[in-house]
Amino acid sequence: MMRSADKWAVAVRSPKGDILVKRESWHPIGRRFGFLELPILRGAVIVIETLILGVKALSFSADVASTGVLEPQESQDCLEGNSQGEKEKGIMWSLSLAGTVIFSLLLGITLFFYLPLLLTEMLKIENPYWFNMVDGVIRVIFFLVYLFIISRWKEIRRVFEYHGAEHQTIAAYEDRKELIWGNIRNYSRFHKRCGTSFILILMLVSIFVFMLLGKPSDWLERLIRMLFIPLIGGVSYELIKLGDRFPRNFLTRLMIAPGLWLQSITTLAPDEKQVEVAAAALKAALDLEEETAPAA
Repeated sequence: MMRSADKWAVAVRSPKGDILVKRESWHPIGRRFGFLELPILRGAVIVIETLILGVKALSFSADVASTGVLEPQESQDCLEGNSQGEKEKGIMWSLSLAGTVIFSLLLGITLFFYLPLLLTEMLKIENPYWFNMVDGVIRVIFFLVYLFIISRWKEIRRVFEYHGAEHQTIAAYEDRKELIWGNIRNYSRFHKRCGTSFILILMLVSIFVFMLLGKPSDWLERLIRMLFIPLIGGVSYELIKLGDRFPRNFLTRLMIAPGLWLQSITTLAPDEKQVEVAAAALKAALDLEEETAPAA
């Protein structure tokens, strides 16, 4: 999946070997409500928007995997919605999408924030600074163990190979190279703006933010900690952008280094066919070509 300023696109290789592309217009909520583009706030919004697009992309991928084909109207540019006769279906899909996004957020918060908090409370640590430090360490360990476990699955390893293909393709585009295998394969699969790096930075930032809140003593203070997660996400996003703006600065390089190390797990070297899919998605999102040809 790739996203540009006003479009997003997802490319999938069908069981027949063709590359099928879905492209839609995208209108970030920050353009409609300008205050949401302010620093900190924009990061929290982008996290939600990216999750929504991710669910849409997975749904498209699942449809292609199960049927191997698209309806004619689904292969065209800028799918803007359903016809008049399909409004009810569109409403149900929107509700399903909203439910999936909310469930995903709640599951992530429970697994990586609330559960570590409960485990830390069981240790009976009185000092609030040490309490939050241990809480943060447990959170990071949970995340690393989770990544290690899923990386053992064959299907997930394929996902990580496509993840590497995305990074290499974006790097080639940013270096103004033609998006072909001969160019793309020369670039690193590690990228400083990776979502994996963002999550790790978010977890590290949460340690310092929660230290300011002290040790929670009841359910209300636990809830307040959870409500600070969007703020933490916004701060983490700004740090990622800072690292991208000053790539040669020692402090920013030190800041993004853990995320790059983590990508040794979440990105794997792709093959030529996987890079072709990533390039097709990027070209579609950027309007670099009108159609994507079937794979050779």
